[in-house]
Amino acid sequence: MDLRYTDAVPTDAEREAVDALLGPPPSGWEGAAERTDKDLRWARGGAVAAKDRRDQLLPALHAVNDRVGWISEGALNHICRRLTVAPAEAYGVATFYSLLSVRPRPAKVLHVCTDLACAARGSGAVCADLTERLGAPGSPAEGAVWQESPCLGLCERAPAALLLQAGTDPADTAPLPPPAPAAGPVRCSAVVAPATAPGLVTAVRAPLEAPVEPPAAAAVPQAGYPSLVLLRRIGTVDPASLDDYRSTGGYTALRHAFKLGPAGVIREVLDAGLVGRGGAAFPTGRKWQATAQQADGPHYLVCNADESEPGTFKDRVLMEGDPYALIEAMTIAGYATGARQGYIYLRGEYPRAYERLDHALRGARTRGLLGPDVLGQGYAFDIEIRRGAGAYICGEETAIFNSIEGQRGEPRSKPPFPVEKGLFGKPTAVNNVETLVNVLPILERGAVAYAATGTETSTGTKLFCVSGQVDRPGVYELPFGATLRELLDLAGPPERLRAVLLGGAAGGFVRPDELDVPLTFEGTRAAGTTLGSGVVLVLDDSVELPRILLRIAEFFRDESCGQCVPCRVGTVRQEEALHRIVDRTGAAAAQDIALMREVGQAMRDASICGLGQTAWNAVESAIDRLGVYR
Repeated sequence: MDLRYTDAVPTDAEREAVDALLGPPPSGWEGAAERTDKDLRWARGGAVAAKDRRDQLLPALHAVNDRVGWISEGALNHICRRLTVAPAEAYGVATFYSLLSVRPRPAKVLHVCTDLACAARGSGAVCADLTERLGAPGSPAEGAVWQESPCLGLCERAPAALLLQAGTDPADTAPLPPPAPAAGPVRCSAVVAPATAPGLVTAVRAPLEAPVEPPAAAAVPQAGYPSLVLLRRIGTVDPASLDDYRSTGGYTALRHAFKLGPAGVIREVLDAGLVGRGGAAFPTGRKWQATAQQADGPHYLVCNADESEPGTFKDRVLMEGDPYALIEAMTIAGYATGARQGYIYLRGEYPRAYERLDHALRGARTRGLLGPDVLGQGYAFDIEIRRGAGAYICGEETAIFNSIEGQRGEPRSKPPFPVEKGLFGKPTAVNNVETLVNVLPILERGAVAYAATGTETSTGTKLFCVSGQVDRPGVYELPFGATLRELLDLAGPPERLRAVLLGGAAGGFVRPDELDVPLTFEGTRAAGTTLGSGVVLVLDDSVELPRILLRIAEFFRDESCGQCVPCRVGTVRQEEALHRIVDRTGAAAAQDIALMREVGQAMRDASICGLGQTAWNAVESAIDRLGVYR
């Protein structure tokens, strides 16, 4: 694509998909089929108007991709005319995301996860068998195409696959009364998990209908336990029913927030000691306070629901099993920070979570729990879902801003920090799903009661995503301070435990003799590892650790946005070195290990964001703690 438009024109389906999202073109200059005499005499818009529409670029790309299955040059031309975006810039955005395609492909696309949890449960054999039956990845067969995929967030059902089909009538959107416009169509989808090659071939050949999936409680082995706090409704309350949610205490926290006022809410969150659950553990109250104090406006709230860390699926379970809790928590956060608009940046691989959230948002608007006058308190707040499109880097808070704004999802340099200049250049608070949902028990029970659970510096409970070689994989909720051994006893550890990976691909390994490490931010840090977002991947001695390390390196190479040299080059060099020594030990591997240490330190010191800074962590811990390659 060039800076100029080409002669390619969109098909009727492509034009309809874009215009359904953006509305009819107002003039021939903005995508109408013909230019009238009036268009030739009158020019409207300009740079300011174009900038105001740029944030619709990713939704427009989704609209075409969801309808047709790929984005043609003609469709890109039409999108660019509608939004006044240079074709080269739109092409750069479209090619940034793995779920979008600018090359022709079948309407059905099968994504087969080959990441850590699925690899540990045999995805390699599934892919080999699938190659025999359907051909190599990327080769069309049976009216579909299949491809290997990074983590799909279905680790408790590994090995997993996600089948997407383009079309006009997505089967996974529930027929509901439309009190407000939905956030846009989602492609027809079906999860196949645990996946086998014969089962995947059958799924590809069959018509894609509304899938029958297990309830969210299937991912929560503790469902129904009286000790649960964040997971207490999952498995006991209908996630589609607002009345069920309110009958179990829903919206009492928001009513209490209105009594406290914004400053009072922030004070409660500060006194509770709540810190971010995404891995950085930054105090949530301080972030909200800094956002609320900014004189510039408007303020924004962004929920980071793009949990792409391999082995992480807790936020998916919360959104699928208790969507109203997230909406209530975001309303409280918006009230405390002075935001009138919130965004949920949702993983593109989570169609079921999208359906549940979209349903809940429409229900909340109908009942006056979102909109111009929330609960009659004179506070206006609404939430919009923005779907990601397959980019791990968009889990970084500033990359989310660029993605929502219609730019490539690359991180920004800090400072300025998001609380000063975030989304659309305005003060923004960013929290992930688990962090936000923790606000509800703080306001329901009080800060003192909340802080009584856990430890002095890690208060409350934590969700852990347990996968790999365990009897009962799933999301577990334990108080901070419980040990790794206690968690594994609940999940059913293997007889011959080899190692546990904490924190996912960006985390570190723990040996079998280190299972008494306390699961707190400070406890794991003192033990030389990290809690991260709560990933607990259990590996027995049947797993080839060098292959797992190589998959981690391949993941970081693929997911590096390429913006900064240390990460762009370092992740490639790390993968190359691991390829060379995958079957070597001792002196034969020493030179490459020394090279990786040097490259890893350079990435840690000089990368712009956490991706490059942590890309060496797991490999380093495997070499130093587990003795791999000795």
